[in-house]
Amino acid sequence: MQVITSKENETIKNIKKLKDKKFRDEAGLYIIEGIKMIEEAIEEKASIKKILICEECLTTGDLEQKILYEIAKYNCIYVNSKVYNFLTDVVAPQGIMAVVAKPSKDTEIDYSEDIILALDGIQDPGNLGTILRTADSVKLKQIIVTKNTADSYNPKVVRSTMGAILRIKIIETEDLAKTLKEAKKNKFKIVATSLDTNESIYDISYNKKVIVIGNEANGVSKEIQELADNRVKIPMLGKTESLNASVATGIMLYEYVRQKLKS
Repeated sequence: MQVITSKENETIKNIKKLKDKKFRDEAGLYIIEGIKMIEEAIEEKASIKKILICEECLTTGDLEQKILYEIAKYNCIYVNSKVYNFLTDVVAPQGIMAVVAKPSKDTEIDYSEDIILALDGIQDPGNLGTILRTADSVKLKQIIVTKNTADSYNPKVVRSTMGAILRIKIIETEDLAKTLKEAKKNKFKIVATSLDTNESIYDISYNKKVIVIGNEANGVSKEIQELADNRVKIPMLGKTESLNASVATGIMLYEYVRQKLKS
């Protein structure tokens, strides 16, 4: 077994570059890390280009025989702990990561779904990852993001999704207003979150709706607010006026689940 021990190795330098969005976009690749993520990538038949393993993990028993058998079918690279720690951002890494090909860009929206989630400038990677994970939990297969939304393949976003990134189609739009107008032509109504409304998220039916979640600081943009068929807010009993974007998304998506189960 050959073990890479130098951070100057060309393969290692190229993997390190994938922490940068520019290089992820150019290469069409991104990084996943951890045993569960690798297992999910294999299960979802993701296009795994290479798997990188810290040699020390082979002796500690952290990697079970089952996963070792599965990854043996792929292009595996072994590195020492110094090189692995150079590549990882995780505080307590499990010693395994993979380079995965991003899905080919697909801008086609599936209008057979009950609801579609659109993100208008979400900036925080942790928020975006949690939103993707929540969307996956309610069985959404697609999500629309604006160009100024955080990169869905940022390592922090990928970690926060807990595997959801492998199952949800990311549709990036250059012009959200235009995309929403097209959704209206397909008999969808637009629902935007807003503090400036008396309508509650519990006042509407979640059927053939595009739910738009806005930027953490500024909310849904004015142009999109004006396009909306419904502007809704989450009723609150305390003094807090607004919620974290990912929390708000979860509350709205699970109102959809409640209505679906009730019907």
